[in-house]
Amino acid sequence: MIKESKIGDLVYQFCRFVIDMLFVLAVLVLLGWLFPLLWLLIRLDSSGPALFRQERVGKHGRIFLCYKFRTMQQNTKSAATHEVSSHSVTKIGQFLRRTKIDELPQVWNLLRRDMSLVGPRPCLPIQAELIEWREKLGVFDIMPGITGYAQIQHIDMSVPERLARVDADYIAKRTLILDILIILQTFIGRGMQDYVKS
Repeated sequence: MIKESKIGDLVYQFCRFVIDMLFVLAVLVLLGWLFPLLWLLIRLDSSGPALFRQERVGKHGRIFLCYKFRTMQQNTKSAATHEVSSHSVTKIGQFLRRTKIDELPQVWNLLRRDMSLVGPRPCLPIQAELIEWREKLGVFDIMPGITGYAQIQHIDMSVPERLARVDADYIAKRTLILDILIILQTFIGRGMQDYVKS
């Protein structure tokens, strides 16, 4: 039984890897032309680099750089989305956040295996309460994701304990079918809204 469980887990991990790489390929082939256009629009809309890099906490608590298209004014404080004023979001940034196009550069994080397509959203190193709960519940045992179980339920980082418990619930019952359902629900718009302070 243990051997079958290990084989099942290896198959699951391999399928996840294949899905991640197919997603990377699809983004680069179908949307690669969009990257230079977005770079230009972001630079014309506000001063600062088009790409935004931010430290996040990954698997086993390892710190990595998460890549996104910049959606906020340069020099906006590094904080969770719900702690940043909506006035900091640029005009083009509002569109990028609403459509989640700002997440496209994270294909680099998928290639580096910092992240997977599905998993708990990676938090900032300064989010001590969330990190504490995630450590307690074993959430850092897996790679973080671009989308996740909590996101399609509209649970964000403003409720650290609840988020960590939902993340742990996902880990306990995750399957390839559940991951595919999360991906499909993300594509149809579930959990696509970032909550920022007005």
